[in-house]
Amino acid sequence: MKRSRINEIMAEADAMIASFGFVLPPFASWTPDEFIAKRDIASNVISARCGWDITDYGAGRYDEMGLFLFTLRNGRLADLQRGGGMCYAEKLLISKQEQLSPMHTHVIKAEDIINRGGATLVIELFGSDDEGRFDEDKGGTVWCDGIRRDFGPGEKLKLAPGESVTLMPGDWHAFWGEGGDVLIGEVSTVNDDETDNIFRDPIGRFSEIEEDTAPAHLLVSDYRSWLA
Repeated sequence: MKRSRINEIMAEADAMIASFGFVLPPFASWTPDEFIAKRDIASNVISARCGWDITDYGAGRYDEMGLFLFTLRNGRLADLQRGGGMCYAEKLLISKQEQLSPMHTHVIKAEDIINRGGATLVIELFGSDDEGRFDEDKGGTVWCDGIRRDFGPGEKLKLAPGESVTLMPGDWHAFWGEGGDVLIGEVSTVNDDETDNIFRDPIGRFSEIEEDTAPAHLLVSDYRSWLA
């Protein structure tokens, strides 16, 4: 993706988030130079990989297959492993109309996916085989706002604003906006986007960036090169 396009997406996302009454944390507005100057006091933000995240899954077709994310808070895997402490994470996502977030699951992370506003969020669901692999012939069970819902293979769950679904490890899912763009909330166990996204097809989680202009804000994938 071109850095200029990433800057545009950030500005568009910030405006949409604000239109629904959400306000991003102060570090969201930092320029790269401000982040560098404050990296010592922001060490927890950096190590937890909180912040801006935009991906086209390496396909170069963001409007067709991509996702905007902002990680608001993220816990520590060590706390999760010992069973106490900061074991949770929270994100805001934007799924644009007909913009696919491709079929995937997680090994560790359970998550509530919440339609926070906008259009309808469509989630396509499949179950797993006994080893957790994608099974095109298998359905399963999810919980929608605490209510049990059994699904068949490939069933499409549609969430209106205010509705949510709880997905467990092994629940394979893809999603997109229907009828417009959707602001999504995600509340989950500790999030590790580098190792805990298992895609059905061999695609990448992060984008390669063409630096055609300076970044307005750093992406979480920029932290190693800019803040080391």
